[in-house]
Amino acid sequence: MSRTHLRVAAAAGLVAAAALSARASLRAQAAAARRTIGKPFGEHPHASDGVFKKKYGDRLHLLLVGDSIAAGLGATDKNETLGAHLARRIAQRTRRSVALRTVAVVGSETTMLAGQLATLETAYRPDVAVIVVGGNDVIHRVPVSTSIEHLGRTIEALQELGAVVVVGTCPDLSALTAVPRPLRTLGAIASRQLAAAQFAETERRGAIPVPLARVVGPFFAAQPDKMFAEDRFHPSGAGYRRTAKALVGPIAAALGAEGSDSSAGIGPMAEQSG
Repeated sequence: MSRTHLRVAAAAGLVAAAALSARASLRAQAAAARRTIGKPFGEHPHASDGVFKKKYGDRLHLLLVGDSIAAGLGATDKNETLGAHLARRIAQRTRRSVALRTVAVVGSETTMLAGQLATLETAYRPDVAVIVVGGNDVIHRVPVSTSIEHLGRTIEALQELGAVVVVGTCPDLSALTAVPRPLRTLGAIASRQLAAAQFAETERRGAIPVPLARVVGPFFAAQPDKMFAEDRFHPSGAGYRRTAKALVGPIAAALGAEGSDSSAGIGPMAEQSG
């Protein structure tokens, strides 16, 4: 073997060794992050399903699908989950009572959404379905193409049930201070790529995308002590309130609520009472 070939082989060996070292470092960081985050809330969020603002009548059915954010993990009580905040706000905007149903499951990836829909009764018909998913896809390195394929199928299935479908796209993982760098940086890049693909697929399917990284991410970055729960990974009640505020405007507009528009609730406005 010539000296040139030897140098090339040595360089390739160094690159391979560096790649293995980097992967080992990232695995170690991921394990450390899991230990830091822990599971202070377990895997069963507060059950908040029920009928909100019964006095309004003309009941509207709201379905939440997705991961721990959609399920409300991290909220201190049932009134602070994403579903509860969202149901109250939709009721206030539409002047209709809202029946909340949550099938979201902690730890879910997009590939698991079909299983969530399979738990619904055959006769159930949601008026509005909100999907929030993506963080676990990034963490578990699910290919974007796989995530988008399953998201599209879920949107289609919900539309066939007659629902207005709203997708809160993947949050920006750069706000997760419990995750060390460079793992957090890689997660941030991957989450933004997935969010962009989710946004495009949601629009293509005729559903409504809400870019959570853009409309609520800055609040989490600026006020982590307020917006995150004690595990520094899941939203707190305040974080869920802010997220619901971002989602309710497009939902109310889609339902034709008077005075609503698709950007309502997205801007950095003063907090409204839930």
